[in-house]
Amino acid sequence: MILNKLIISVIGEDRPGILAAVSDLLYARGCNIEDVSQTILQSVFGALFIVSTTVEMKAEQLQAVLTEGVSKLNLDVFVRKHEFVTHETVLSQPFVITTFGPDKPGLVRGITGILARHTINVSNLKAVFKGGDDPGNNVMIFEVDVPIATSLPDLRRELKQAAQELGLEINIQHRKIFEMMNRI
Repeated sequence: MILNKLIISVIGEDRPGILAAVSDLLYARGCNIEDVSQTILQSVFGALFIVSTTVEMKAEQLQAVLTEGVSKLNLDVFVRKHEFVTHETVLSQPFVITTFGPDKPGLVRGITGILARHTINVSNLKAVFKGGDDPGNNVMIFEVDVPIATSLPDLRRELKQAAQELGLEINIQHRKIFEMMNRI
């Protein structure tokens, strides 16, 4: 049997049972969940699934089934075919960048612009902005893959300069060091 991969996004007001409803509908249609990432942002549920299914299941068909199946939960569902894209493999190291500081427009833009110029991939970003000047209320945590060829001193210098201009405290650590220092 040839498998087809689909990407599914589900967004709506958070409530218990969303993952159960979606996974039940997928299972009933012969879909296998290969990857899922789910979060809640200010009471908004968001999930991204990659599922494998039989060739007979088209993205439009699955979207209709899911939309109808979760209609009582008032969710928006989008399904599209997952096109495999092969990228040139770049040797990289995992780092974690954390920022703290007052909330203001342009914080994410200021840091991600530098990362993009250095061809650094952001694999995960968690940003919580509660407003105000209390640094503990405004945090960004970037998990990034830094290419081996990247000049770490140049990257650190640019990030520190941007952080100063944005009024942020910033730290960049190799992920292994970050994990060792932040064990529970």
